[in-house]
Amino acid sequence: MWKWLILIIAVYALYRLFANDFLKKKKEDAKTQAADMERKVAAGEMVKDPQCGAYVDAEESISVRDGDKVYRFCSYECRDKYLQHLKEGGRELPLHHEGDA
Repeated sequence: MWKWLILIIAVYALYRLFANDFLKKKKEDAKTQAADMERKVAAGEMVKDPQCGAYVDAEESISVRDGDKVYRFCSYECRDKYLQHLKEGGRELPLHHEGDA
């Protein structure tokens, strides 16, 4: 009986030891990722999608130009929703992608 009780306590102690290490590493990884995201946003490498609020890579995003202003989107769905919203408000942007003549 005592052997089982000691074995159960030892297994529980090992579980808690490794679970705490895993959770600590996960929190540190999340902090590192958040700091990296903040650095990219500050450097202009990441921009916020005006439709859904997701951050996207400035170079590889779907973009629409409105004069001097460039809107960047995470997907064609977000871009189309944004353009539809503008159209319903009485304003329409032509679909010109960056790099198009």
